[in-house]
Amino acid sequence: MTTASRATGWHLGRWRLIDRLIAGTALILMLIGLSWLIGADRGLSKTRIRVGQTPVTVSMQAETEQAPVVVIAHGFSGSRQMMASFARTLARNGYVAVNLDFPGHGANPRPLEGEIGEQRRTRILLDALAAVVDHASTLPQYDGRLALLGHSMAGDIAVRYADRSPAAEPKASADEPRQPAAPRLDPAADLDALVAVSPYLSEELGAHRPGRTPDNLLFIYGAWEPRMILEQGRAAVAAVANLPSDAIQPSVTYGDHGDGSARRLVIADHVEHIGVLYSARALRAALDWLDQVFERESSGWVDARGAWLGLYFLGAILLAWPLTRLLPRISSEPLGADLGGRRLALAALLPALLTPLILWPLPTDFLAIAIADYIALHFLVYAALTALMLALIRRQPSNPPSSAQTAGPPMGRGGAIGRGSASVSASAFGVAVLAVIAYQALIIALPIDLYVAAFLPDPHRFGTLLVLSVATLAWFIADEWLTRGRGAFIGRYALTKVLFLLSLILAVVLNLEELFFLVIIIPAILILFVVFGLFSGWIYRRTGHPLVAALANALFLATAIAVSFPIAD
Repeated sequence: MTTASRATGWHLGRWRLIDRLIAGTALILMLIGLSWLIGADRGLSKTRIRVGQTPVTVSMQAETEQAPVVVIAHGFSGSRQMMASFARTLARNGYVAVNLDFPGHGANPRPLEGEIGEQRRTRILLDALAAVVDHASTLPQYDGRLALLGHSMAGDIAVRYADRSPAAEPKASADEPRQPAAPRLDPAADLDALVAVSPYLSEELGAHRPGRTPDNLLFIYGAWEPRMILEQGRAAVAAVANLPSDAIQPSVTYGDHGDGSARRLVIADHVEHIGVLYSARALRAALDWLDQVFERESSGWVDARGAWLGLYFLGAILLAWPLTRLLPRISSEPLGADLGGRRLALAALLPALLTPLILWPLPTDFLAIAIADYIALHFLVYAALTALMLALIRRQPSNPPSSAQTAGPPMGRGGAIGRGSASVSASAFGVAVLAVIAYQALIIALPIDLYVAAFLPDPHRFGTLLVLSVATLAWFIADEWLTRGRGAFIGRYALTKVLFLLSLILAVVLNLEELFFLVIIIPAILILFVVFGLFSGWIYRRTGHPLVAALANALFLATAIAVSFPIAD
């Protein structure tokens, strides 16, 4: 058997007993988690429609005849999937849950026009919410009682929607012609309650004013959220109790449900702005509040997808370990820059510092998705600087390089990649890349899209996805090559990822007004980097080639970014 044929073999015999045990355990965890997620939908009727361009999902128990309707809206960079815990909880307890994707978000192709805080953007969001509320009031199951539930940005939009006074209409500016106002509820369809989950309010609510402020308003916050946001809700509750804000007690109702003045503040322990959407405390508080307003008795069932999703994805990560041992061997020697600690640190540190400084004065407004243009430039410039540092370091006098110390993977004769004594199979490389991408897409990306948040991009995002893929690929290739090789020190992969995140944070500090929403994805990127680090290490030890993980991880991260932020005009 030739070297090339040995390289492309899948070596099923390489699976040890420990590999089989880990694979079996992982599959059991995945099946348990997935079976609960699928079983939780049993008995529910889900209808997907469009109200204009707005995608809407209507969820209810199959036998529901008449029930209150709850329109559920997500926050900035959210989607219907992110609010599914509330929709499922309410539907399983007899409500009709109506979930929507705001313009620019999820599967909604309409751009989110205007800047943050502009009246044009507020009007577009109000229009979308109003159209869905109007449609919800025509459902055969609608019994005349209506509530809104909004997270973050949608909490403020819902508060504005509840204000039916002429003064609440967004004003047109000199350079912003007036557009038709959002339709208002007719008196028969007045809102009975509003649940605001971690809202950022654009203005103080003050005391309850019928027709001007929401009736029966519940605030839910995570205990780990910024104090400034939480204090807004506390002040709103204090306004109806005629008490100072610091006298307001969580989980105590102030005001009266009878006249609509009831308000309550609930704080969910051990969660932040996104984790609150999966908190059993938050879900139960919303259900109990609506049951009190509508004088109903529910089963009390609460969606627990957070734990079951964690079980599934833990299994998916564990399963990747033994499966990587089935990948073909690509290179006869480990490829990479082969840098020691001092030289690698120098090559990694300068791009982290220079990239935000270089991009600071440059305009970033060439992609349709907010923030994505800056992220693409950050990846590209960072990759270029890393490649430059690699080239400069290689010119410095050092010990004679090994065959693995190449600046990149050039293609050799006979379909082999590499030079010197390293023999690299192009066919094995292609097989390995396709296998890893297929695993990430089917086992990780698809369940995320079904049960966590919008992840599979719609066609209107393909152009941005292509640009982001080029940018992330450039960085992952440079970074993987930088951190691999026989002489690379332990902790190298973690070091470069920490420096990259610090570089993004520095960019936000330098341009807080424009890049503030980068803060939203930095925790998500950190989580992905941890998972990528595990996958990349396992793949590299088996294949000997750093670019397999680079290609797969770049596509996954580009997709995550492309679908996370709204399409902007």
